[in-house]
Amino acid sequence: MRNTTPPQKIVIAGGGVIGSAIAYFLASHPRFSGEVTVIERDPTYAQASSALSASSIRQQFSQPVNIAVSQFGIEFLRNIHQHLAVDGSVPEIGLAERGYLYLATDAGAPTLRENHATQRAMGVEVALLEPAQLRQRFPWLNVDDLALGSLGLSGEGWFDGYGLLMAFKQKARSLGVQYVKAEATGFVHSAGRVTAVALQGGAQLPCDWAVNAAGAWARPLMAGTGLDLPVYGRRRCVYAFASPAKTPGCPLVIDTSGLWFRPEGDIWICGLPPAEGNDDNDAPLEVDHELFDQAWLTLAHRVPGFEALRLQRAWAGYYEYNTLDHNALLGPHPLLPNLLLANGFSGHGLQQSPAVGRGLAEWISEGAYTSLDLSPLAAGRLVNGEALIEKNVI
Repeated sequence: MRNTTPPQKIVIAGGGVIGSAIAYFLASHPRFSGEVTVIERDPTYAQASSALSASSIRQQFSQPVNIAVSQFGIEFLRNIHQHLAVDGSVPEIGLAERGYLYLATDAGAPTLRENHATQRAMGVEVALLEPAQLRQRFPWLNVDDLALGSLGLSGEGWFDGYGLLMAFKQKARSLGVQYVKAEATGFVHSAGRVTAVALQGGAQLPCDWAVNAAGAWARPLMAGTGLDLPVYGRRRCVYAFASPAKTPGCPLVIDTSGLWFRPEGDIWICGLPPAEGNDDNDAPLEVDHELFDQAWLTLAHRVPGFEALRLQRAWAGYYEYNTLDHNALLGPHPLLPNLLLANGFSGHGLQQSPAVGRGLAEWISEGAYTSLDLSPLAAGRLVNGEALIEKNVI
């Protein structure tokens, strides 16, 4: 007897790297035969975090689930030619595995050691370096006020985030995913189920499953669903600068102050969080040039050669910041089980997109996470108030 069950309709609100990764993994899942539609209000991605990020990946987290997510992520990026090639065209994302270097004073050293134990137990290749070892390995680095450094030896670095987004999108479209230029405004629901995604102008897209992957704009879509999503756009500025300094073998360095920097060709890029009390929700995406004055002082302290530098350009993008615990909120809405959340990545969305895309595709297709258990990141912790604290947040 012929199966007359209509194919499932999945509508994903948000066509950035998270939404596009979910779409790709769904369309390529052997047990899925439905229709996938991705709603994206701006196909140019002018304000999308995917396009404005510093696009890095690391294993040095404190939560095992985040480590495992990035372990899958780096393997996916290394083998992207096997996954996302379209008609023989292989995506280029410029993956550079140069490592992360976390620096700590006496106050921060115990946390680095604790994290190191967790990371090594998960099979992460990471080394703790005393100041003398840091000086020998990175002679351009000022280590006088440091107690310890943690250096990733493999599986960490940076890549072209916009290139990854485009690769996911193009592969998804080649597999039949439809991208619609529209703005999602909310989720229509009845009797405990989402029935459609509402669009600006009053139209609706009926669905069997809906996914909120709207990045920094995810929170307003949840109005009327019974869940207050603590996710806001937090502006982060990236500054590109030139200097006569030489930093051979430079990894992505996270200073004790919270400032980070890394090489980018013949120049460097850097960023730092705004001062406490100045990290406003949904601030305009305008560059904070005064913040670079603070960054300059820190850069010159940590790398004396950076005393002479020149700002080349700067841009601003959003972290989709989860104010509860800075970790992703994944999986079913606590009250609407066919509404899946993929929100609040707090700066980790690009590196976590492969594992998140695979996991939510499994949830829809198989009813469970079958490859990697993402349940520690379940959105239910918003209801019970149990935060999942990640100690290594930049």
